[in-house]
Amino acid sequence: MKCFERLVMEHIKSVLPPTIDPLQFAYRAKRSSEDGICSALHSALTHLERKDSYVRLLFVDFSSAFNTIVSQRLICKLDELGLSTSLCNWILDFLCQRPQVVRVGDKISASITLSTGAPQGCVLSPLLFTLLTHDCTATYSDNRIVKFADDTTLVGLITKGDETRYRSEVDLLTTWCRDNNLLLNVDKTKEIVVDFRKGHTKHLLGWRG
Repeated sequence: MKCFERLVMEHIKSVLPPTIDPLQFAYRAKRSSEDGICSALHSALTHLERKDSYVRLLFVDFSSAFNTIVSQRLICKLDELGLSTSLCNWILDFLCQRPQVVRVGDKISASITLSTGAPQGCVLSPLLFTLLTHDCTATYSDNRIVKFADDTTLVGLITKGDETRYRSEVDLLTTWCRDNNLLLNVDKTKEIVVDFRKGHTKHLLGWRG
């Protein structure tokens, strides 16, 4: 089955539009997690060279990200990306009505049927998640949302202490997560502020956990 999944994955990647979010670095040709890190750092360090500026970095953690995929919502997004109806239907069948049991030693639990989430350890799950989040992009030009599969970082480029658009971006990201059935892990979502200015005041929390 995994061999067939790899064939499907390569086909999906070959038909994706070139306009798909350039700040998603997973499953893209000649891109890696290091490229994602370099992109976030480059944005931050370039901005810090400007007068009266600082940067907020929000490292977002999702609770059981792959398990929360709503199949019908994913299929709608795949259709928007131009995937064929037959391919969308195959993916829908792949994700829905999956029997699952738990084995401990020689004991096996009763079977339950799942139609939410992607199978654990399957080849397609990370790619399908990246396509679910393809429209999770920054609204404002002085923010960046850098992604590698489910690893997501919001980079806020702040000038003259005006955090209005950064805070609005955080609210929009929270709303997007809620609309797409993704739960933010408050305990593991962290924010850091990089500020090299002399005599700056203490920064308040930039997001509401």
